[in-house]
Amino acid sequence: MTIALKRHVVIFEVRGGSDKGKYGYRSDSKPIIDSLKDRGWNAEIIFYRDEDRGEIYRHTIDKADAYISRVNPGNLPNEEGYFQMLRELVNNGVEGLPHPDAMIAYGAKNSVERLKGTEIVPNDVFTYYDFETLKERFPQSLNHGIRVLKQNRGSAGEGIWRVEVLDREQYNGEIPLDARLKLTEAKDNHTEQKTLQEFLEFCIRYLEGPNGMLLDMPFLERIVEGEIRVLMLRDNVVNVVHKKPVDTEDAFSATLFSGAKYRYDEPDQWPDLVKSIGKSLKDIQKKLGNYDLPLIWTADFILDTDEATGKDKYILGEINASCVGFTTHLELSENIAEEVLALLNAEAVVNSRWGAFNR
Repeated sequence: MTIALKRHVVIFEVRGGSDKGKYGYRSDSKPIIDSLKDRGWNAEIIFYRDEDRGEIYRHTIDKADAYISRVNPGNLPNEEGYFQMLRELVNNGVEGLPHPDAMIAYGAKNSVERLKGTEIVPNDVFTYYDFETLKERFPQSLNHGIRVLKQNRGSAGEGIWRVEVLDREQYNGEIPLDARLKLTEAKDNHTEQKTLQEFLEFCIRYLEGPNGMLLDMPFLERIVEGEIRVLMLRDNVVNVVHKKPVDTEDAFSATLFSGAKYRYDEPDQWPDLVKSIGKSLKDIQKKLGNYDLPLIWTADFILDTDEATGKDKYILGEINASCVGFTTHLELSENIAEEVLALLNAEAVVNSRWGAFNR
């Protein structure tokens, strides 16, 4: 039995934040609305506030077949209410793009650790949720070389630190708390020094709150060749951004603010990377909760060298699935609209009691 579609999509945003255009909403949301309307559908932007949650919920249930979340959780005073509303919408038949728990699973920094041991994440990746574990295990990581420590929240490189032990040769396999560290933050490539004890205490701020955590990864020297951001439309690579750090000492940041140079490529210019992602999608989906892949998401990779073969390999640095922007390629709204309608039309002909057969 075919379900009658309402032919309406709601795009959720939140007021404020650096991702808004001059009219107060994201400049890449309006093209999605236009592309849906060109196909005979209605769409609208709704600004979420906790105070309006009940009214927004009822409006969306009444009007919409699906929502597209374009909210950066960092712009919400408390994200729990928003995610709870999205869960209720999904539980009551509104298609979630993405499902709120997929947004959390993909967007949190521990998504990288959950993928360790796969082709795209090495085994020496760790996540810390409390100070005692950080204090016990991070010095052990430093024994293996330069590390990168990333906070769970933040943007534009804030709270991402390259950590190097100075005068390492004087220590015999154990890094003491009074060892001096050279610290470089990805926000602006500035460098400072602290003792290990001072830095550990500084990092307490990143562990506070319900979403506090730190991701600990090996520093990959080939970051100087650039970070590669892959823009995904569900399971398809639609765009690749090559982000090369500025050519100065200690620079490793791939943010525009830090002076990195961006180049926008077609997927066919990166065949090995596209192939690697294709092979990894089942692992990504399974290990991150078996949710449907997000509608729009990105994965950031850094080049490394396979010690056994000497060939290039791509290492995952992080995933973003909350509110990925595509302002430099607004024409992608056409692809997004096509994917949304294809998904909803497919859902409309499948009885929800019996899920589709997945090959």
